[in-house]
Amino acid sequence: MYHKGLNAKRSVLWKQSNRRIPWLALSNAVRTLMASPLSSLSSILSQPHCAIRIRLPTRCCFGLQSLSPKPHLSSSRCNLRTPPPFRPGFSLTFSRKFSQSHSHLPLSNKSEVPSLHSFIAQAAVATSEVQPDPVSASEILPRGRIYHETYGCQMNINDMEIVLSIMKKAGYNEVVEVPESAEVIFINTCAIRDNAEQKVWQRLNYFWFLKRHWKSNVSIGRADSLHPPKVVVLGCMAERLKDKILDADKMVDVVCGPDAYRDLPRLLEEVDYGQKGINTLLSLEETYADISPVRISKNSVTAFVSIMRGCNNMCSFCIVPFTRGRERSRPVESIVREVAELWKEGVKEVMLLGQNVNSYNDASGFDKEVEPGANWKLSEGFSSKCKVKETGLRFSDLLDRLSTEFPEMRFRYTSPHPKDFPDELLYLMRDRYNVCKSIHLPAQTGSSTVLERMRRGYTREAYLDLVQKIRRIIPDVGITSDFICGFCGETEEEYADTISLVKAVGYDMAYMFAYSMREKTHAHRNYVDDVPDNIKQRRLAEMIEVFRESTGQCYDSQIGTVQLVLVEGPNKRAPDTELIGKTDRGHRVSFKNTPVPHWDDDVGGNQNPRVGDFVEVRILTSTRASLFGEALAITKLSLFYSNADEAIADEQNLKSSCL
Repeated sequence: MYHKGLNAKRSVLWKQSNRRIPWLALSNAVRTLMASPLSSLSSILSQPHCAIRIRLPTRCCFGLQSLSPKPHLSSSRCNLRTPPPFRPGFSLTFSRKFSQSHSHLPLSNKSEVPSLHSFIAQAAVATSEVQPDPVSASEILPRGRIYHETYGCQMNINDMEIVLSIMKKAGYNEVVEVPESAEVIFINTCAIRDNAEQKVWQRLNYFWFLKRHWKSNVSIGRADSLHPPKVVVLGCMAERLKDKILDADKMVDVVCGPDAYRDLPRLLEEVDYGQKGINTLLSLEETYADISPVRISKNSVTAFVSIMRGCNNMCSFCIVPFTRGRERSRPVESIVREVAELWKEGVKEVMLLGQNVNSYNDASGFDKEVEPGANWKLSEGFSSKCKVKETGLRFSDLLDRLSTEFPEMRFRYTSPHPKDFPDELLYLMRDRYNVCKSIHLPAQTGSSTVLERMRRGYTREAYLDLVQKIRRIIPDVGITSDFICGFCGETEEEYADTISLVKAVGYDMAYMFAYSMREKTHAHRNYVDDVPDNIKQRRLAEMIEVFRESTGQCYDSQIGTVQLVLVEGPNKRAPDTELIGKTDRGHRVSFKNTPVPHWDDDVGGNQNPRVGDFVEVRILTSTRASLFGEALAITKLSLFYSNADEAIADEQNLKSSCL
């Protein structure tokens, strides 16, 4: 029996008991389902513990569904049984009309109550005799419109695409551009730094305002949602602060962690019964490999593909292992299938994603366990606190497969750990023209003593040796990085080591932050955040200035070269006359949109470059953050590099002949 407060949708739980059931005339949709399988339906209902729930929404439909025999306990104070939330099982929709000819059940004794088998038997007769009006599309209640916001890394963007796919399958088909028009609001969160969390709290305050003052907002035209929006917090912050979020003055209805997105439709239905929906359980297996993400940027020529989730590194400053769980990788075949679909949709560049992307390990096809750490090569001079139990296909194997099967598609990846750059990965990047010559190499600090406190598994010297090896094997590689200043106990001398590392390496780009201590981390349990905030901010400002001087040299070195640019769209600063895109190294390049030759043999004459074209661009000028050039020709990815190889060979032959 329902608790009184959970009866908002007039649902009724009907079990085989002494209750008189009104006779229902079946709709056309149900008749097609029940015409032949009534016997099987009857056999299902005859099983022990079988029950049926008839749901009565405010409009026109009855929902009939089999329930699990397991008890479902309510979290309400009365501790009463509540109906299990909806799960896809067998589901039948009835017309609300009652059959007049069967308004009373034929009973031999008025005191008798019909059994469930009587109901099924009568339904079979009614199906052939009664022809009720079909349910029109206008009578079916929409599941609700979705609005979403995402904060944090590229992984969160890809997660939001997975969520939209799950919700679309559950009937939530419409996505709106503003929260005022939505019945469901998703906010995908980041817990890496306190600043990111504060932004989320600000947005939650506004969403709470939309929900609490829904009637007045609709009356004055500020909002046009059909009912007060359900606010859903997703991602890392959901797992880290679940209790605080749910207790925040009824601000949030559902809290769902990164490994529980499949449960979102059920959690939203729990809200309909007056409960809070929460699932932040971490998984050792969930990769969402079978879900095709709904791309947020429909016409984009670039896309994200998640290949693994979680992290085993347990760096002392990082919350990711506690919010994302342990590492697990998708099977290679599922990744290849997803990339193939993207290629068909016109995507020309894929970013492979993972919290520790280059530790990818597909052991799904390997039954044999090996000695922990066996055959798992790390970068020279690096160590790992977590030993690999099962060794399967590694990241270089995946890149090899993708770059071979999709020769006209470019591949990037983020975010890697420096420890997972074995030689075979570097040589593969050198030899495959469609694997971008850009490596993100997070250093975090330039001090060996701070690296030890951070539990990074390497020293300053090992990091610099790796940088030299990378540039020796891949001469024109672009290197980017992450840096934290003001970590626990960082002295001025240790900070100076970081500044000298930035100058020594010469990065193309870097993400730099003042340290923000996170609960649950090793640092939170063992260290003191003893560097004053004003010192952190001063060091951060100095680091940014040094970086700008260093990166300016990287961009200036590109002047006079010819770069292959994938056109991503118009330049926002000059949308009518200029296009913008990225080079192989990830540099932003803008150029005038003028007709140029097309080197593809199938296309003749000059034409303007379009979004998705690969364009040869001669670099003319640079700033500290972008390049400007002139378009020379439209080409293909493979054609550009084959011509470049021929030009290099001709130059070498010319030098040899001169000698």
